[in-house]
Formats: sequence, structure tokens, C-alpha cells
Amino acid sequence: MKLPERAPTFSDMLKDTELIKDLPRIVASGVGPLVDGRYMHWDSIRRRTPPAGLSREQWWLGITLARRPTLREIPLNASDGRPFRYALPDPVLELLHWIDQHAAGELVVSEAIKEPGDRQRYLVNSLIEEAITSSQLEGASATRRVAKDMLRTGRPPRDRSERMILNNYQAMTVLRDLAADPLTPGTVFDLHRILTAGTLDNPAAAGRLQRFDEQRVHVEASDATIAHTPPPAVELPERLEAMCRFANGEGRGFMHPVVRAILLHLWLGYDHPFEDGNGRTARALFYREMLAKGYWLFEYVSISRLLLKAPVEYGRSFLYTETDAFDATYFLLHQLKILRRAIEELQDYLVRKMAEHRETLKLLRRTDLNHRQIALLSNALAHDRAVYTIRSHAQSHRVTRQSARTDLMDLAARGLLERQVVGRRFDFFPADDLRARLAAGSGRSR
Repeated sequence: MKLPERAPTFSDMLKDTELIKDLPRIVASGVGPLVDGRYMHWDSIRRRTPPAGLSREQWWLGITLARRPTLREIPLNASDGRPFRYALPDPVLELLHWIDQHAAGELVVSEAIKEPGDRQRYLVNSLIEEAITSSQLEGASATRRVAKDMLRTGRPPRDRSERMILNNYQAMTVLRDLAADPLTPGTVFDLHRILTAGTLDNPAAAGRLQRFDEQRVHVEASDATIAHTPPPAVELPERLEAMCRFANGEGRGFMHPVVRAILLHLWLGYDHPFEDGNGRTARALFYREMLAKGYWLFEYVSISRLLLKAPVEYGRSFLYTETDAFDATYFLLHQLKILRRAIEELQDYLVRKMAEHRETLKLLRRTDLNHRQIALLSNALAHDRAVYTIRSHAQSHRVTRQSARTDLMDLAARGLLERQVVGRRFDFFPADDLRARLAAGSGRSR
């Protein structure tokens, strides 16, 4: 990713006498904070044709003047002491309203998740998805198929990549409990310790800040140039305390909870307080904050999968903030768009699954199969090469091994699953003509 050109600062523009001489005309031009409805960075403005009668520099000064009264400071300061700020332009307000409508409270989409047995299955699938993609963003190379097999079967990780994914899964499973109490430095350390256990070159660095006598981490661009140098390690304890106070809502005035969660993500990303695992920890803190503020749908939403699809845009949103006087609106807008897309994809997924479920229910009419067996057969109809084990079935539905064994043996006895002995375990896989067997009534009460 090429580093964006740093935006001219307001103080530097004020020193340009030629620019200031044209200030009345710039103000009279009616330039606003948005360009074509978008909150644009100087790196984009400098490539566009300015309004008639203005140079690009004059245009940028007009945009800056329009934005300045709308910016609100947060208690995060850059290394040079300047405060981070954010604005709430119309695109931000529109996205916040949409997220409030679709991710909190009791909504229509929740009915799909409340069907018997589905809630736990969707939750496990979401935790697995986020664990894999959040780790892949940090360099984990395990494939999705291998990672899902590890998490569902409970086998030990074979390498560092798999351990990263397992750690992330374990961290995601405790976030709801962590959301019940105020955020403390100890909570952040515990979360980082879970996320990085067994994956660091220096195992002693898990669950603690970098020390002043250690080489400070930094973020590199794709061409190995330094994209971000975080604050000195000596400042980290105080910064972490301030971040926790911010997360707990201390300070003046109201801040929308989704804005606070996103800025918390940005805060830890900027401070980069750990030797490794900063991105995973920042995203986990975002999830914790969303759950703490009642956005229950985020138990089922994976943002890292979308970030992994477009990592350049993710990184650029950080850099736009840092190269335009620490205006966090760029990062805020990027994350809000990601959240909306993630929720929309979850809704589409639920609609598909409900349709599949209805079709399966038609095929399974007049059976005495339980909801776990119906869920497995629904999956088997969509994945004819799937393999199920007693352990994976128990893990997916969080039931005892005996309950899982009873489910699978019963399905095998009905001819809906085939059974194969592999070492000391049974593998179960869909019958070749599963749909035809269901249509013929093989799953009906005996």
C-alpha cells in the first residue's frame, strides 16, 4: 500500500499569505465538509478538479474551514500532543441510525436466530469465522477448511497459525463475560494473553505492555517503509489507563456507543502497546464494547472477514486519520461501512438458511428427529462431502458426547448417514442419496 500524501495542516495554510488573501472568496464559494457526499482526504482531493475559480489548495482550505467547527476531541493524544478528533457528517449519522435499527433491540431478524437450536449453531459458526479471519489478517496461513476442522473436532493446533486461530476463538467465547464489567488494564492484559499464548517469539511478552528497554514495534507499509511509529513505551501505562476510562464512558458529554467502540479499536491500534497481537486485541475490544452496550447481534457478525477481503482500505483508514491532523472520521466511516456490510451479509445468510431450513422441514415432515439432527441434515444436504464426528457434533451444539453419539447413531440407523471406523473413532457422512431417502420417508418416525 502506497502511503497517502500528508494533508496541509490548518496552521500551515494560515502561514501562506497568498492563500489567506483569497480567504473571503474561498468562504463565499460555499465549499462544505463533503465532496460528492463523501468525506475526502487531501490525497483524493489533490487528484480531482476543484470547483470553478479555486485552486486545489484553496479548495482544501475551504473544506478544512467547514470541518473545523464540527470536530470533537477525544482524550487520545498523538505522540506530538495533538488530540484526535472526529466529526459526525451526514454519512456517519445515516450509518449509525441504520446500525441502531438492525443490531440492537428485538428485531425481525432475531426470530431466525431464536428458532430452537439455531442460536447456538449460528453463534459457533460466527465465532469460528471471526477467529479464522482475524488471525489471517495478522498473518495466520492455515486454510479455512483445516482451521474449521481443528475447532470443530477439538484437536490440538499443529503450528503457530493454527494456535493463533484457536487463541482467537477462545478469546471470542469469553467476550460476553468480559463485557459485564468495566474495562480495566487487567482485562486488556488477560485478553491479550489469551490471544497470543504460544505464538510469540518472546513468550514473556504475552499479557504485558512493551517496556522502555525493548525495541519498540512499528507498522510497515508494503514497500517496507514505516507507516506508523507508535508512542514511546514509557507512556503506555498512562495511555492504557486513559483508554479504559474512555471505554467506561468517563468524561463529558454523550458519545454514541458505536462511535466509542470504533474509536476504542483505533486507540489501541494507534498506541500499539504490545509486541504482537495488537490488531487482534483491538478488534476483540471493539466486540466487547459492542456487546457491553447491548448490540447483541454482534455475537453473530464477523467484521474481520470483510477487512481481510480489502486490507488496503483498512490500513488506509488508519493512515488517512494520521495524515490529516488526527481526524478519526476517516476510520470511523470505514468501520461503519464494514459493520453495515457485515450485518447485511448476516441477514442474507439467515434468509438463505431459513429457506433451506423450510425445505428440510418439508422433507422431514412427520419425523421425530430433534433440532440438532435436523440442523445436521440441513448442513449435509448443502455439503454432500461433509464429515461429522461425535466430537464435532457435540462441539457445534455444545451438548455432551453421549447426546451427540445418540444423535449420530440414530441417523445412521435410519440410513441417512453412513458410518466409518477411523482408528478409535467413528466418522459419519451423508448417504449418497440423502435427499431421495428423506423424500421417501427414511427419516420418519419408526
